[in-house]
Formats: sequence, C-alpha cells, structure tokens
Amino acid sequence: MFSVAPIRRADASFWDNKTVLVTGAGGFVGSALCRALVDAGARVVGIVRDSPADRLLEVRGVRSQMTVVHGSITDRACVERALNEYEVDSCFHLAAQAIIGVANRAPLSTFESNIQGTWTVLEACRLSRTIRRVVVASSDKAYGDQPVLPYREDSPLDGRYPYDASKVCTDVLARCYAHTFDLPIVVTRCANIYGAGDLNWSRLVPGTIRSVLQGEAPVIRSDGTPERDYLHVDDAVAGYLAAGRRAAHDGLRGRAINLGTGRPVSARALVELILHEAGSSLEPRVLGQANGEIDRQYLDPSLALELLDWQADVELPDGLRRTIGWYANYLGASSLRIVAEVV
Repeated sequence: MFSVAPIRRADASFWDNKTVLVTGAGGFVGSALCRALVDAGARVVGIVRDSPADRLLEVRGVRSQMTVVHGSITDRACVERALNEYEVDSCFHLAAQAIIGVANRAPLSTFESNIQGTWTVLEACRLSRTIRRVVVASSDKAYGDQPVLPYREDSPLDGRYPYDASKVCTDVLARCYAHTFDLPIVVTRCANIYGAGDLNWSRLVPGTIRSVLQGEAPVIRSDGTPERDYLHVDDAVAGYLAAGRRAAHDGLRGRAINLGTGRPVSARALVELILHEAGSSLEPRVLGQANGEIDRQYLDPSLALELLDWQADVELPDGLRRTIGWYANYLGASSLRIVAEVV
C-alpha cells in the first residue's frame, strides 16, 4: 500500500548494519523512517507507547523486520533498556504529542510527552556507551509568531501556545545536551509534514482528503488565510537520514537545521488544490473558528542544502496526488473518480 521513497546512495550505504533506535516508531513519520532505515540495511529498534501503534508499522510492512519495545519515553528504565540491550549506536527522537488541539485541551500530557520524554531520552543517550549520533525532531512551531519571514535558524524561538512551547523546550534541551555533554546531536525543525499514512484526521490534508473521498464538503476550521509550509513525508525522512549521517561532524554538533520547502500555501489554496487533484467539484465549508494558531509560518531551508546536501524534491501537486491515491486505497474508495495513480 505504500510507495517507498528512494534512499540516496550515500545515506543507504551509511546506515547498513547500524543499530538505530526510533522513538515514536508507530507514528506517521516514525513508521516511514523505520521503513527507510530497514530498506537501508539498518537494525531498527522502535519504541511505541501503545500496542495499536503497531498498526502503521504493519501497514508499511516493516513490523516483522524490526524490534518493537512497548513503553513510554518518559520511562527512563524503558529507554535505557532499549539503548543498552540492543547496543544502539544511532537515535532518532521523533516521539511527541503533535496535535495542536489536543495540546490546547490537555497541556500537561503534552508537556509530559514532549518535554519530560525528551530529557529522558537525552539523559539515556548521555549515559549510553554506544551512542554515536542523535537526531531530535523539533518543529517550525517553535519559532512562534515572527515579524520577519521566512524563519531562519537564528530567528528567536518564541512558541507561546502549549504545543509550540513544548517544541521550544525540546529544541533547547537537545542543544543543551549537545553543548554541555558534547553529545553528537542535530536538531531538525520541520515544516508541516503530509503524505501517505497520516491518520490524524484533524489535520488539514488527511481530513480534507477523507471528506472528498466520502463525497462530503471539506471543512476549513480557520478563515482559510493562514499559510503553512508543507513538506512531503519522503522528503522529511530523507532530511532525518541526512542529519543523522552527519550528526557527529564538528560543524553540525548542537546545530538546528530547518527542513522545509520555503514556499507557503494558504489553507484555502491547499484545500482547493486537493479538490482539483481529486477531480472533485465540492466546495469547502469555511468556519473561521480556529484559535491558538499562527497566521503565517514558513521556513528558509538554505542551511540544509549547505550543510546536509538536502532539499525538498516532492512538489506539492505531485505529493498530493500520491497521497490521495494512498487514501483512496486505504479507505476503500477505489470506485470514486481519483486522478492520482495508487502508488
């Protein structure tokens, strides 16, 4: 059901025979990263909190090819056991509570997962005798509402809402551990990631596609004007792999790097593009009710090209066609007129 993004030769050869821990392995991006790492010859260990989180690993066909540790990243003993028992040399810390609405309703659980979970993973990595590289997933949301766009890595971190603030803490803690304890850590600040496998229907891309495939008018919670930078999951995974391969380099240790396209798209324009790519004549319902969201966010990815030799390759129309095709298959909507080929 999934296409597998081609892995650049240098990254593929680098990860062969490495032992890699992925936190949040059962999530949308984490499971895609596990798939790519297994394909590159890595021995993958994934921490997932709940048994149902295995579902995406099963759908991606990677569950049987990796080791899954069930537990919470806030449980220090669990994380230390995963690192030490499997002699992990590389860690990708992706686990987080990433839904903004949930963070606004229940900030404490978000802080526990995103902040306590981060210091627990970093401390376990500090104590490990085998860790050689760590990639920590931050977010463009950590920049908050800035007067100057696009966000650059030297822009101040000013997240003020619960999820945004939790990513500021994640980001600062990771760079603290890198500089204080000389840990080989790179922080990635990603744009909004979309693509096959995102089952959080409250997000704009999967929610809109599901509505269209079911013949229902898609809903835009905001007034349609907020702009975001949308990054295909294949590009995000490639960025993580590139960051991991270079994390121990002196020039990258403790650095934060933006992963995005640098091309913002409004919510209304994105929904209309999805409708176009799906061949739908539905009209979106614009509620104008979104609260606690920043009006404009997009990243300057030039440092990633300079330091990681990475740039986003998937153009938005192509990425949406591929994504629509996957959801059509996943939701059993093959009888609907979808212009995308299922890949």
